[in-house]
Amino acid sequence: MELSLTDHATVSRIIRSRRSIRHYRPDPVPAALLRELVDLALEAPSSFNLQSRSVVVVADEPGRKALTEATGGQPHPQEAPVTVVFVAESGAWREDRGDIWEQARRGGAWSDRFAAASPEDARAFHEDPRRRGLEREYAVKDAMIAASFLMLAAHAAGLATSPMNGWDEGEVKKAVGIADRDDLHIALLVPLGYPAETRLHPGRRDRSLTVFHETYGR
Repeated sequence: MELSLTDHATVSRIIRSRRSIRHYRPDPVPAALLRELVDLALEAPSSFNLQSRSVVVVADEPGRKALTEATGGQPHPQEAPVTVVFVAESGAWREDRGDIWEQARRGGAWSDRFAAASPEDARAFHEDPRRRGLEREYAVKDAMIAASFLMLAAHAAGLATSPMNGWDEGEVKKAVGIADRDDLHIALLVPLGYPAETRLHPGRRDRSLTVFHETYGR
C-alpha cells in the first residue's frame, strides 16, 4: 500500500495532538465504532505473529465498578463508558496457533515452507525467555503495541483514552474473569470515551537529553 504526504501529515497530527484524558462524558461509544477501534488495535504486529494478546471490552456497570475498585477509585474507569483491558498471553507459544500459520500461507504472506516451520521456530525462540523467566515480559510488549494502536485510532475518531497505571493486577484479573490463569497477565487498562476536559501538551524533554546515536548518552 502506497502512502501519501497527506497520510503522513495526518498521522503526525494525530500523534502530536493526542492527550491522556482523566474525565469523560457518559455518552456511549457507538458499537460499530468500538468494534472498528478494537479491530485496529489487533492489527498491531506481534512476535512471530503469535498475536499473544487479547482485549477485554468492559462496558457493563458491574465490570466498570470492579475496575474502578481495582484502580483505587480513579476517575477514568468510573466515568468512561468503556475500558479496554489488554491481556498478555505468555503461554501463546505453547498453544496450537495453526489458524495463524494457515491464514498467512493461504493469503500468500508466507510461503508453505515458512508457515510449516513457524510453529517450531516460535517454540525454539521462546525457550530462552522461558528459562530466564521473561515469558510475561515478551507477551506484555506485544500487548502494549496493540494498546498504542488503539489509543491513536481512538483519537483519530474523536475519542479520548488514557493508558492507566495504579491498578491491582489480581483485582483486574478477577474483574475480567481470569483470576485462575497464571499464563494470562494484565498489560494495560485503557479507558475509552468522549472527553469531558481539554488538556494541554505538557511538553517533552529536549532531544539532546533523550535521543542518541550508536550508543546511549553520546
